[in-house]
Amino acid sequence: MSDDSKRLAEFDALDITVLRERKRLFIGLITLASVLVCGLLFLLWYVPYIGLTTIHPLAPWLLGAVVVLAVCGVGWAALGLVLNILVGRSLPGARRLHGLTIKLFLPLMVLLGKALGISKRRVRSSFIKVNNELVLHEAGRYEARDILLLLPHCLQNSRCEMRLTYDINNCKRCGKCPIKALLELSEHYGVNMAIATGGTIARRIVVQTRPKLILAVACERDLASGIQDTYPIPTYGVMNERPHGPCLDTQVSTELVEKALRRFLATPPEPAVSHRPIKAHAQAGI
Repeated sequence: MSDDSKRLAEFDALDITVLRERKRLFIGLITLASVLVCGLLFLLWYVPYIGLTTIHPLAPWLLGAVVVLAVCGVGWAALGLVLNILVGRSLPGARRLHGLTIKLFLPLMVLLGKALGISKRRVRSSFIKVNNELVLHEAGRYEARDILLLLPHCLQNSRCEMRLTYDINNCKRCGKCPIKALLELSEHYGVNMAIATGGTIARRIVVQTRPKLILAVACERDLASGIQDTYPIPTYGVMNERPHGPCLDTQVSTELVEKALRRFLATPPEPAVSHRPIKAHAQAGI
């Protein structure tokens, strides 16, 4: 095995190791959410059952058929997602329902987690890690021009006067924040790179660049919402580090970003720079 293959295998192994501890939480919450949704659908049929007979004798059964189809769809999508997480394989057609699963179940899982005393951060972190594993399983390799490296504005030094949101090339590369190293990475690998100050600008950047894969750096909240917004474009999330608290002079491991880029590039050149060793907590974002 070549050195590059070993590095990629090491990246996948680390990601899977960090992910393992998140799976139980995600699977437990999505199973509970599926049961809750199916129960609500049953009530949707049962409560007006008597009233519908006054309209037409077959009306309750028609509504019942619709509810049964919806319950089957929810169960099939949830089961397919859980199987994909556990064994890397999905049920026929279940992958087409991943978008619905992501958009419908995450808010419900956050509410259920809150009711069970589980923080939003833990639920979102679990969701992001599971999403990353699905992307690793399903996404292929891409030309550099088809990959977008999307960054949050809080990576920029808070005392910097340069405006990078609309043109990241305004950066003076003083080295006081991670932008300099990330710019060098984007230039070395030829991928598009942009900074977003919020969800609206991030969506506009995605529309303008039309990537086939997004490598996004952000906190749990922004990554979770961004993954939902950009589906079905595969989005691999790297959580930032917040030594000064949220949204202020945040950091990110350029090693993790580079290894993720190399993981998805069709023909990556030699690594750009040497880095410090990867730490599990950095990838976990905690």
